[in-house]
Amino acid sequence: MAFEGLTEKLSAAFKRLRGKGRLTEADVREAMKEIRMALLEADVNFKVVKQFVASVTDRAIGSDVLESLTPAQMIIKIINEELVSLMGSENAKLTISSKPPTVVMMVGLNGAGKTTNAAKLAGLMKRQQGKRPLLVACDTFRPAAIQQLEVVGGQLDVPVFQMGQIDPVDIALAGIEHAKQHGNDIVFLDTAGRLHVDEELMEQLKVMKHAVSPTEILLVVDAMIGQDAVNAAKTFDEALDITGVMLTKLDGDARGGAALSIKAVTGKPIKFIGVGEKLDQVEAFHPERMASRILGMGDMLSLIEKAQQTFDAEKAGKLEQKLRKNRFTLTDFYDQLIQLKSMGSLTDIAGMLPGVNAKALEGANMDERVLGRTEAIILSMTPDERDNPALLNNSRKKRIAAGSGVQVVDINRLLKQFEMMQQMTKQLTGGKMKKMGKMGKLGKFPGLPF
Repeated sequence: MAFEGLTEKLSAAFKRLRGKGRLTEADVREAMKEIRMALLEADVNFKVVKQFVASVTDRAIGSDVLESLTPAQMIIKIINEELVSLMGSENAKLTISSKPPTVVMMVGLNGAGKTTNAAKLAGLMKRQQGKRPLLVACDTFRPAAIQQLEVVGGQLDVPVFQMGQIDPVDIALAGIEHAKQHGNDIVFLDTAGRLHVDEELMEQLKVMKHAVSPTEILLVVDAMIGQDAVNAAKTFDEALDITGVMLTKLDGDARGGAALSIKAVTGKPIKFIGVGEKLDQVEAFHPERMASRILGMGDMLSLIEKAQQTFDAEKAGKLEQKLRKNRFTLTDFYDQLIQLKSMGSLTDIAGMLPGVNAKALEGANMDERVLGRTEAIILSMTPDERDNPALLNNSRKKRIAAGSGVQVVDINRLLKQFEMMQQMTKQLTGGKMKKMGKMGKLGKFPGLPF
């Protein structure tokens, strides 16, 4: 995930501050030098870094801070507040038109993921807000752009409107009219891009903006390109007066500087972030949550929201009752693995937990093959066998192995994992959860096949 390097350097600087107890102005200025270098190395815009450091320093060397009992904590609080302010203070939501349909014009350079992320946003609006989105294929410049939009739209069950390789403005107007006639209340226009900013591209986009009067103009930029993303945002904003930014590929090896610079440079908020390749891996951008993650304080709100979206409330209620009665079955075990897998990688989840080093779990993902074997084994059992694994003698195990295409040793391994999981649930429900030590030293997670 982006910001890992920055988080490590900031944490080291904070640790040195805490180690000093009482702080002097010289201590603060020395720490701010380290923080300045950390921000520059994270590819944050130089002018933004200069202003940020000056603002934090002015607040941090005040008597209220240096004379407090916990000056280091006060400085961290100030840095957190300044980071939030830098990124926009609050979540900037998508503007919804009072007269449907809401028209969202997606613009950007080729390679930023404009087509895929137009579909991702349409899917997000459908899932979370109950909207009826329509994707309109206005990119007639890039080969296969129309087909790509149709594929991702089909995967999300979102309709796609296209008219082939004619004038993109005519397609946009016809698409909006189609939405009005078919009850689509939000329209995403996938426009053409280029490998670089040029006059022809900007002129085409200006003509389309004038013709359709979009509710929103969202610029899609790739976090991986660092300051080039900020420069692109500035250029597009000057030409089109964009309303917001969608920052993609924040799950990659991005230093994260773009996220900290775009709002300060353009004045326009980041509204959404792409955090993975899957079509559901898109999130609203919350500056306060991102600041918390940058400072190594986790992001419990996002983790809770992710869990709420993933877990079925009715199933969770039934599972709770089973746990209370110690009736956790192999079917329940499998359901939990599937739901955990749908939350994403363990690295991403760990990054949302306060004080947990996500790098310690890097690469600790669910093994799809192991999960497939687990599913095959459990589904090859009878309902009685799933409810009562004690019934599984050698002849039953051989039958299940033959039916699921595995070895008996694989079944024994699964049963051992399940037994460990049952022991853990007994501890949890009995209020006897023991201290497990640092997550980075666990190696494998008890009871889970990864």
